[in-house]
Amino acid sequence: MKVQRADGAHSATTGRQLLLAEAVLAGAVALALLVREWPSIRRELRIYRMAGGFRAGRRYP
Repeated sequence: MKVQRADGAHSATTGRQLLLAEAVLAGAVALALLVREWPSIRRELRIYRMAGGFRAGRRYP
């Protein structure tokens, strides 16, 4: 059953379109944050590897 608007407007935003737009916006924000923090993430990974990584748990309590 289709619901017709009284004013005759046919270009209403559906819930699915709104949810998709919100998902795109959240993805863009997450990507921007990752790009902004990428240099510091790389630096932390380098320090972690120099300290021995996961295997160094016995040496550094």
